Amino acid sequence: MFLGLASTAGLAMPGLGEAKVAGACATSPVWRRGAEGERLADLGNGRFLNPVLSGDRPDPNILKDGADYWATFSSFDYFPAVVIWHSRDLVNWRPVGPALTVPLGSVWALDIAKHDGRYFIYIPVFNPTDPSFSAGPAIPCKIFVVHADRMEGPWSDPVDMDIKGYIDPGHAADEDGKRYLFLNGGARVRISDDGLRRDGPIEQVYEGWPIPEDWIIEGLALEGPKILRRDGWFYLFSGQGGTAGPPTSHMVIVARSRSINGPWENCPHNPIVRTVSAGEPWWSRGHGTAVQAPAGDWWLAYHGYENGYRTLGRQMLLEPFVWDADGWPRMTGGDLSAPLPMPAARRAVGPGLALSGPFKPDDMGSRLAFFAPGVDYLDRVAFKDGTLTLKAQGKGPAESSPLAFITGDRSYEMIVDVELEGGAQAGLLLFYNARYFVGLGSDADALHSYKVGQEQSYPPPGPAVGSRFSLRVVNDDNVASFFIRGAGKAWRKIISYEVSSYNHNLADGFLSLRPALFVSGNGQARFSNLLYRGRDGPRA
Repeated sequence: MFLGLASTAGLAMPGLGEAKVAGACATSPVWRRGAEGERLADLGNGRFLNPVLSGDRPDPNILKDGADYWATFSSFDYFPAVVIWHSRDLVNWRPVGPALTVPLGSVWALDIAKHDGRYFIYIPVFNPTDPSFSAGPAIPCKIFVVHADRMEGPWSDPVDMDIKGYIDPGHAADEDGKRYLFLNGGARVRISDDGLRRDGPIEQVYEGWPIPEDWIIEGLALEGPKILRRDGWFYLFSGQGGTAGPPTSHMVIVARSRSINGPWENCPHNPIVRTVSAGEPWWSRGHGTAVQAPAGDWWLAYHGYENGYRTLGRQMLLEPFVWDADGWPRMTGGDLSAPLPMPAARRAVGPGLALSGPFKPDDMGSRLAFFAPGVDYLDRVAFKDGTLTLKAQGKGPAESSPLAFITGDRSYEMIVDVELEGGAQAGLLLFYNARYFVGLGSDADALHSYKVGQEQSYPPPGPAVGSRFSLRVVNDDNVASFFIRGAGKAWRKIISYEVSSYNHNLADGFLSLRPALFVSGNGQARFSNLLYRGRDGPRA
């Protein structure tokens, strides 16, 4: 084993300029910086600047439980899945760990609930390859549930609730404590008193809000229902318009009823959240969960794409709202380009998520996750003395089920030391999915560069550097450059790629472009000395 190739001296980032992005805002706000150069929402002066959780945090769902706030997000094809985050001020968050390790399929928008002192997470899983998930022409999806006595776990094995063809569950209880899941498309189903299975037919209960025909949207897409009970009303917060597509697609709408059985009356100023112009800093804002802050004021957590940075995925945004004289919510945060007052004084719950530092077992499901792994995926990794050993899989990166990181910076650098064993190829990628990635790999005999999921022969990547080397990627405003160096050698730049198109609108799948480690072929590779630094320069 060799150490020290990826030293802090390698973290200089020459050439990281202030590039303009077409359609982006004319000026760029200034975030507070953490120890790794990462942007922090909490500005340290009683204000915060969105996003509160940067990077790929789609479909945010928050449970308020006394002084604690618990959040989780869609995991899609990454496992361990359903990573739970903890906060006490709605701005500063830390990961607690995953609630789901079994790779059932793609995990979509879910819901955390607490009922009779017990915690539940309702998990829709999309799996078109398994016939048991099919429900005729409907979405090939099942809803599972896991439960626990504490949000920190341990969580139960997933329970199949016998609900097919629907996504986006939202838990609710009526005046008598009877339990329901609201579903996409305005559907609802009664569930058992223990919260673990379907206990009635699926009903159509809400038709959504009529979107004007001249609005530029992706589709109706009535989804993400969340129920809030307040002052004798049941409020139904939903997303509409499509989660990606044109920047003006997504939105949040509200309806209310005196009874959980309806009828539902639409808010007179729907949508309460929507991107109305491609010039705004956040695109496709939608999928909201209402939550009360420690002082009793109200906030809406939702997601959006950052203007010019769809590659980062949908990020978690937080906006205040008030209840008007007629009992309807009205948003007060504007387009989220400016800092906002903190929901509460800073209440630390420990450090956030560091991307640098030694590899350790609890990285799995917080710092690291496998893309579309097999059932035995956890057997591929081992941790010892800060080093990660990863067994090879497949003939190349596309078949390797890479081990990926979520990053939330517009520009960043990552360096890692690598040692090959056997006939393995190991490398560093910017990975969207198995068909759409860029990066650099090396085996003992040759270097391999990749673009759009394919190995490239031009320009030739040059000679290999042996079985011990360091890899480096510099992503400068969606221009990614890959470097390699052998022991005692200087960095050699191999290739640069423009990667802004590596996003859902071109590649589908609702994912983000993530730094990722891969090992393919035979044998294994050891990774150590991971260093990360984020940086955003102001843009003119």
